[in-house]
Amino acid sequence: MSIATTLLALLIEATAGYPERVFAAIGHPVIWFGNLIDRLDRALNRPGRSSAFRKAAGFAALLVIVTVPALAAFTVQSALLLLPYGAVLVALVASSLIAQRSLHDHVLRVADALDREGLEGGRKAVSQIVGRDPQSLDEAGVARAAIESLAENFSDGVVAPVFWLVVGGLPGGAAYKAVNTADSMIGHKTERHRDFGYASARFDDLINLPASRLSALLIIAAAALLDREAASRAWRTVRRDARHHRSPNAGWPEAAMAGALDLSLAGPRVYDGVTVDDALMGNGRRDANAEDIRAALKLYRRADGLLIALVAALALIVTALS
Repeated sequence: MSIATTLLALLIEATAGYPERVFAAIGHPVIWFGNLIDRLDRALNRPGRSSAFRKAAGFAALLVIVTVPALAAFTVQSALLLLPYGAVLVALVASSLIAQRSLHDHVLRVADALDREGLEGGRKAVSQIVGRDPQSLDEAGVARAAIESLAENFSDGVVAPVFWLVVGGLPGGAAYKAVNTADSMIGHKTERHRDFGYASARFDDLINLPASRLSALLIIAAAALLDREAASRAWRTVRRDARHHRSPNAGWPEAAMAGALDLSLAGPRVYDGVTVDDALMGNGRRDANAEDIRAALKLYRRADGLLIALVAALALIVTALS
């Protein structure tokens, strides 16, 4: 049931996204998870405590971050499945954990802003999806940032929640999304969160490992539908560069995207005024532009279509075997 429900959730989110009326009325699961994480941060991550205490408190917080959303989702799933068309209702809830449409729309806004408003418009649009300093970016930097965000979030925001929905139903998807939210909030190596966020950051790395590899394969397969040479280049780039990225997971989809588009992504970037060194993904052009963003989106749409087809195939196989 979880595979068929996940397929329906994918189709619902691709078609309708997360409606603004629903957001205005009840918010979004990421906001709910964020509120829980913020409370745990303020309650357990006290200044003046030792490094060992903060790290232990971070492990305790992670336990809450995983179990509370999972138990809540299990309760919701169990209640909905008692109703007529309960599986459809579960799929509607599950669709809120996937970000196919919103990711596409946010990245497209960067390309449109660069075309219509120039560099300043592009900087403003890209600041909505990346954490680096927008004022440090030229036009090529804005375009690369948007493409990198598209690649990484295809893994984190689409493939990974789908993977955990298939594996664990709504509780699995909710637990994944909560941990991923925790990584974005407390997983950074700042003075405040270096110890407290350690457990969440490492656990997020672990649970994203399967999806990051699958994301790279989907991008390579999508490239093969357009250009065999692009697919071959993407495969070579992943094998050569992915493991050198400072993230154990982000390098896989970024390297695949860089190779497919014949670009050079990642490298040194500025966050909060501090330059962070990173390996280059790909050995192509650095002078990306709005058209490259649109090419990346075209590749993303095909990779996402392949993901939907893969889940559909799994649903058919399970149905045939049951």
